[in-house]
Amino acid sequence: MSRSPRRVIGWAVAGMLVATAVFAGAASAASGDVTPSEDPMTAANTPDPTVSVALAYEFLDARTDEFCDGDGKCLPRSYQGGFFTTPSWDFTPSFVYDDALVVIAYTARGLPDDIRRAETIGETLLFVQANDPIGDGRVRTSYEPHGIRQGRMEITGPGTFTGNQAWVGMALARLFDATGDERYLDGALRIADWIQTNTADMVRAPYGYTGGQTDAGASLTWKSTEHNADIAGFFGQLAQLTGDPVWTERSSVAAGFVAAMHSADGHVDTGTLLDGSTVNTRPIPLDAQTWTSLATGDPRYDTALDWTLAHLIGTDGPYTGPGISDVDTSKVWFEGSGHLALALKLRGAEGDADRAETLLDSIRLGQRDAVNGDGKGIVAASTDGLDSGFGDLYYASLHTGATAWYLLAAAGENPFVLPAD
Repeated sequence: MSRSPRRVIGWAVAGMLVATAVFAGAASAASGDVTPSEDPMTAANTPDPTVSVALAYEFLDARTDEFCDGDGKCLPRSYQGGFFTTPSWDFTPSFVYDDALVVIAYTARGLPDDIRRAETIGETLLFVQANDPIGDGRVRTSYEPHGIRQGRMEITGPGTFTGNQAWVGMALARLFDATGDERYLDGALRIADWIQTNTADMVRAPYGYTGGQTDAGASLTWKSTEHNADIAGFFGQLAQLTGDPVWTERSSVAAGFVAAMHSADGHVDTGTLLDGSTVNTRPIPLDAQTWTSLATGDPRYDTALDWTLAHLIGTDGPYTGPGISDVDTSKVWFEGSGHLALALKLRGAEGDADRAETLLDSIRLGQRDAVNGDGKGIVAASTDGLDSGFGDLYYASLHTGATAWYLLAAAGENPFVLPAD
């Protein structure tokens, strides 16, 4: 095991997924690259990027405003529609990974109402941190927005996964950077201390950070590439904000683990097995390729992006983009399309701008036309049943995280790095 459910909804509804899901099976053939369409009708029918971005922010606005209390705390549900909203069941939990992305997307545009809404989510993150039953600086996987609207905290995902912690820390760091409110920096430092105290592994090489804790509080002994990329970015931000070199040193440890997962053929492996040392080679996830590049800015991971273009891209009807891993490229993971487009934009090699725009155009088509869409938000997958390769499926349901990643990619805004201005 080397991956946490920081955004994997399958763990929260595992019983229902087991009862109802049919896994996608063997991977379909990937297309080999992302290339602009040569069909002039396709280009002519692509939604206007400026309008599309405005509509995506309207979606986040509505989700953020839906569940608020009277004291300036709001918490947007993560998923809606399709599989998650039926006549007999409405799945409303809010995953803190998604909440962090929404905060960062708001600070990226930075309009007054954006900052206000980002702060309402930030206040909620500080609230759940302060009121946690253990109270040691951690946050949990997910919470119930209905509870927040009623002025109380209801934990729906008790796990404490390292990647989640780092993403919330980056969101709070962004809020401090945007507002100067020291409470956000204090909250980020409490999370960072939790990560260091509970997950740092300087005994089992390659050194780095383990997966966190299960719902029951047991320690996860594997190490994840994506988690360590998150930490490299988060701790680097803390070094910048505090001037304390200890965070630079700790960021370097996490980045070193990521480097140790870099394989000979250019891709980056998912992490380690339970022993914390043996490399886990399957499946190969997209975010281990894109986030290593985004979090470190190291050109060595250009090979991981090239590997992604050659192995993880597929098509699903009119949509082109990556799957979650090499297990299934029969459908498009729009969240992954966002961070792949962003990584290509920031790399800026020959053809990358066109590849990124092709991915963004496909997301915009999905925004307009995908099943269960509303014309504003982005669905998690182009159609139901995208197999992650880690024991769960993704669905064509509106998703705050996918929408936020699209907005960050459209703006060229790297969430792992604080804004230069």
